[in-house]
Amino acid sequence: MSKDSFGTLFRVTTYGESHGPGLGGIVQGCPPGVALTQDTIQQELDRRKPGQGVASTGRKEADRVELLSGVFEGRTTGTAIGFHIANQDQRSRDYSDIKDVYRPGHGDFTYEAKYGIRDYRGGGRSSGRETVSRVAAGAVAQEFLKTLGIRVLAYTVEMGGIPARLVDLENAQDSPFASPDPEAVPVWEELVHKVRSQGDSLGGIVEIRSDTLSAGLGEPVFDKLDARLAYALMGVGAVKGVEIGAGFAAARKRGSENNDQMGADGFSSNNAGGVLAGISSGQPLVVRAAVKPIPSISRTQKTMTIQGSETEINIGGRHDISAIPRIVPVLKAMVMLVLADMVLLQRAVKTADKR
Repeated sequence: MSKDSFGTLFRVTTYGESHGPGLGGIVQGCPPGVALTQDTIQQELDRRKPGQGVASTGRKEADRVELLSGVFEGRTTGTAIGFHIANQDQRSRDYSDIKDVYRPGHGDFTYEAKYGIRDYRGGGRSSGRETVSRVAAGAVAQEFLKTLGIRVLAYTVEMGGIPARLVDLENAQDSPFASPDPEAVPVWEELVHKVRSQGDSLGGIVEIRSDTLSAGLGEPVFDKLDARLAYALMGVGAVKGVEIGAGFAAARKRGSENNDQMGADGFSSNNAGGVLAGISSGQPLVVRAAVKPIPSISRTQKTMTIQGSETEINIGGRHDISAIPRIVPVLKAMVMLVLADMVLLQRAVKTADKR
């Protein structure tokens, strides 16, 4: 059984594969009257579409979204919002020579272990192409959150082990690599060219932030805000770690250092990352995701065939050198989907309390 839905009250169900006819989904639970157009969704999709930037794949996809339902005269109707994005530039022949070989770092081995069958053309549902549906759904969540004054920013804080300074968060998503630090851009570009020439790939760290959350969002015990955020971000294929606020650094602090002391003017620090006991504190929400290097590389690697014999592989075709910056809008979308769901859950609690 495949798990293709996310969320409780604000819920998205997606479909499609990397080399199928297209991808899409259905968003349920979005309140009526929210301003929404295809162009609004398209703006977010354009941030993750392939073929952009020095680290991106050569695959060219317009990623044009088509709204199928749930919107009338530019506003949501309160019913299910359906959307579809067609695939136009698949080259399945690029994968024919590795159809009987497991690619290191991919889901080939585990998908076959689970289902007894796998789509070797780019990985099927395990492909990063699947995330286009998440971005479209996240754009719907973003428009809903805007009506509540909630904004989410996402940007790259590290690439290939080289950190960025947090200079310009507001314009980071429109800069190369979604960098908040203009001085990091040429350094990262040079690194990408070097790694490409070596037939290798790069990872990085993305930070997602919201300075506009009110206190009270989160559903203890098992649906804590930070727990849901970690679940959402870890559900993105390239993500191998998530931290909130001080994160792993908190394990190396003492309580007196890590506690965010309070006074008449509020909190004196934000090691908690805006979440206490699984509930938003009104402090800025700060989440970071560790993104692994792209596993499709042209360097020769050891692996085995589906028959169990040892072999070697170097992967051709068109692949990103790094998931950054295309993964940045994906991670932003997942955070917005969580927040939209948490807002509706909080409304439900308040409505029940009034009865």
